[in-house]
Amino acid sequence: MKFTDLLFALKPLFPILIAVILSAFIIKIHGGRFSDRKRRYHPVAGTVLHQLFNFHRLLDYMTNLTSHRKTYRLLSFIRSEVYTADPVNIEHILVTNFGNYGKGWYHHSVLTDLLGDGIFTVDGEKWRHQRKAASYQFSTKLLREFSSSVFKSNAVKLAGIISEAAISNNIIELQDLFMKSALDSVFKVVLGVELDTMCGTYKEGTQFSNAFDEASAAIMFRYFNFLWRLQRFLNIGSEAVLSKSLRVIDEYVNKLIRSKIEQAQKLQDNSPGMKGDILSRFIELKETDPKYLKDIILSFIIAGKDTTAITLSWFLYQLCKHPHVQEKIAQEIREATRVADGSTVDELAASVTEENLEKMQYLHAALTETLRLHPAVPVEGKFCFSDDTWPDGFSVKKGDLVSFLPYVMGRMKFLWGEDAEKFRPQRWLDENGIFQKESPFKFTAFQAGPRICLGKEFAYRQMKMFSAILLGSHSFKLAEQNKSVKYKTSLTLQIDGGLHVYASQRGK
Repeated sequence: MKFTDLLFALKPLFPILIAVILSAFIIKIHGGRFSDRKRRYHPVAGTVLHQLFNFHRLLDYMTNLTSHRKTYRLLSFIRSEVYTADPVNIEHILVTNFGNYGKGWYHHSVLTDLLGDGIFTVDGEKWRHQRKAASYQFSTKLLREFSSSVFKSNAVKLAGIISEAAISNNIIELQDLFMKSALDSVFKVVLGVELDTMCGTYKEGTQFSNAFDEASAAIMFRYFNFLWRLQRFLNIGSEAVLSKSLRVIDEYVNKLIRSKIEQAQKLQDNSPGMKGDILSRFIELKETDPKYLKDIILSFIIAGKDTTAITLSWFLYQLCKHPHVQEKIAQEIREATRVADGSTVDELAASVTEENLEKMQYLHAALTETLRLHPAVPVEGKFCFSDDTWPDGFSVKKGDLVSFLPYVMGRMKFLWGEDAEKFRPQRWLDENGIFQKESPFKFTAFQAGPRICLGKEFAYRQMKMFSAILLGSHSFKLAEQNKSVKYKTSLTLQIDGGLHVYASQRGK
């Protein structure tokens, strides 16, 4: 056999051979780094190249690794990446030694072009200042009431779109509608502006929405694209798209900020509580630095946009797969609101009050069960600032990336029992049907400790509001009952290809 023929025959094996050679190189360069006999380091489960080759099923790959060991390392060219599903380690990271784990220079370098020095990119004093200011805003009754009215208004608008499709028996792509309604909601709450991406009546808002989606995707891609800095320098590929999108975002948001500041300066009455949106509230507190305001409000938008939309999408998927759960929730909504069958959406919405939402314990449990199995952010990463030893007796080194795995943890039998992979809302209810919380170090969808999600209660309120209005007025079934639904591998757990359903009006 000629040498060229041999090479051609071996061509399909080249990626495997390259992976083996690179893996051996990675392991070799780490050999001396972990030779300290006084410290033990978590077992090596592979290299980042294994993640790359399993990218299309990355979370399933990591679930399989975690089923063999609660905590493990993957080796990269310059550091270890430590992954854990052990609640005692997670408590250590998020609370006990909180100061040693943060965003660090790595996450800041990836995120800063979009989020600047916002709350999700910084540590130390900058983070504490923004956290305190944001915490104050989220605790106000004015913002709670204003946001609730926004959520209800957009839920009614979405129900109207679904009603039109139901009458025509058209297939609905719900994930896209949830994404648009969530962006409309968070934009109104944060900036006080109607984007109306659901109906597309506001051209400038639609342009911002598209640019924001493109910028978010490009930023996410940086975590998997080790050439992004070169592409940014050359202004090519995804970085060229990001640069163009950032210009649209900056121009639009800066114009809104200037307009809000000018309005505030013209008003004679400077008493607090004039408006409910977050930007107005910050300006009332004399925060007028345009960059600071832009960074913090974009952080709020990116936090509130995808998370609730993704959860509602997986929630409706699970209800379509478990129609008895869907009907039980619909019955609970009818009992809590006391709305008769055949009532209009507006009549139903008028009866969906915060008091009535509190009565919907099974709905709350079903949403939480969705978050257990389908957390909007499936992996949470931190940067280790100095050498440390965890409660399990193993150590991590300065510069390591450490992550816990909400998606994987929801599937671990050692945490949730033999039925861990089953959708079972009743696991969250006591014998009286009252919702029971779990440790935030076991159920990690909202993090815990000082960085626990500030918008947790707002997210639940929004999801319950949308669920009550949509499920109280419509029933849903999958457009293709036997088609398997998969996740898209990205920083958020979107349904790959969207969620296609049929809807029918209740009581008709």
